[in-house]
Amino acid sequence: MGVSSRTAVAVHALTFLARWEGDGLQSSNKVAESLESNPVLVRRILGLLRGKGLVSAVEGSGGGWRLARPAEAISLYDAYVAVESGEALLPVHAHPPSRTCMVGRHMQSLLEEEFAAAQRALEERLSRTSIAEMLDRVVGRERVTNPRR
Repeated sequence: MGVSSRTAVAVHALTFLARWEGDGLQSSNKVAESLESNPVLVRRILGLLRGKGLVSAVEGSGGGWRLARPAEAISLYDAYVAVESGEALLPVHAHPPSRTCMVGRHMQSLLEEEFAAAQRALEERLSRTSIAEMLDRVVGRERVTNPRR
């Protein structure tokens, strides 16, 4: 199956919440506007993030969402794990290849080794970047593209 767009939505939402953290709770509609996405989809993603303790919510009038931990303590890997299904990033053959063919006999196990290594590399890389770092990078790019702001 691979990585869905849920990870990108989750990282975007977490970074948005980090950006406006000092301004109090943020509605899922505001997050959805930033994503130019459907608020229902955003609420589903935020719900998954809440389930992993990354965000918290206050319901009712004046309610909204906020980070449950400091942005420095939330990694992209945390977001990935919270919203992805746990299926292999790079799945191998849907059914076993031919055992009578030399390539078929060995390809499944070789691919499993390679794909597992790729999965570990992805997870390690995502673990090195925090939501705070993503926000710093957003702010840095904004200064370059809109220096008058």
